[in-house]
Amino acid sequence: MDKFLKQTKALADGNRLRIIAALLRQPELCVCQITELLGLSTATVSRHISVIQNAGLVTSRKDSRWVYYRLADDFPGRLRQWLEEELMHSREMEKDRLTLKLILSMSVEDLCSKRGR
Repeated sequence: MDKFLKQTKALADGNRLRIIAALLRQPELCVCQITELLGLSTATVSRHISVIQNAGLVTSRKDSRWVYYRLADDFPGRLRQWLEEELMHSREMEKDRLTLKLILSMSVEDLCSKRGR
């Protein structure tokens, strides 16, 4: 039950849902890319990611100076299906999809350097 409660809490915030939605579309994203997508401070994004990670919904890997996040290998299939059916076609998610496309057109090095990392 504890895992379920952590996952529910992780999904109870719009910005965390936006992170999950972006990771449903993209195999992995650098924290700089997520920060750019959400338009929030790095500290705020890190707190959101921490909640999602503690719920077991995402995992991370470090590559040189960059930290990349992806959905956990055991991300619940029913949750994925529900999010894709109910969330992915919303106006905000469509806007995020277009924004993410622009973000992905930049190299991680350029994007993170631009953001002062």
